[in-house]
Amino acid sequence: MNDIVKIKGLKSGLQLSFAKGASFDDVQANLLDKLETGNKFFIRGTTVFVPKDFFAEEQNEKLRRMFHRHGMLFSTELKSPSFSAPPKNPATKPKSEPEKVQPMVVINRTVRGGQEIKTESSVLILGNVNPGAQVIAGGSIDIRGTCRGIVHAGAFGDETACVVADRLMPLQIRIADVVARSPDEMEKADHAERASIKNGHIVFEPIIR
Repeated sequence: MNDIVKIKGLKSGLQLSFAKGASFDDVQANLLDKLETGNKFFIRGTTVFVPKDFFAEEQNEKLRRMFHRHGMLFSTELKSPSFSAPPKNPATKPKSEPEKVQPMVVINRTVRGGQEIKTESSVLILGNVNPGAQVIAGGSIDIRGTCRGIVHAGAFGDETACVVADRLMPLQIRIADVVARSPDEMEKADHAERASIKNGHIVFEPIIR
């Protein structure tokens, strides 16, 4: 008779499951025996869960009154007789994965003619990019100096990448698959500029550092 009722503890209370083929009278008698003999699981104030569709409503009412007499709460919210896991809270949202931060390569020198910088990430150049030099980056390119070489940002297809320089006068500039040359009037510009793709074209805009 001890195996008629099985008890599983949860944070929210106790889940009960019953031996296959056990009658309601057997279950009630077994539960009453556990309650009256001071079973360690049945503590006053605890909520006891049984499968919603396991007993008829009048039988559930008998169990409810029996548990109430012993200072316990009774619930039939669990619909399934399988108690492999506590019921899930539908309001709980899955945790989102943290956004990945793209690394940046820092070049602490001027890139001279004949030299090439190539990286899968973004790149920060603390110096000039001289004529004949080439910079290729999977992300954006930021030049803290004058750019007169060839620069290619978003080299793997990232159209959101941009090129920034204190003086942006590249021989050729490319972002993703869009290619342009800087306008001649940029030769006289003495302020920082940003090049980015807008409406399928590379545009140059002044920025404040």
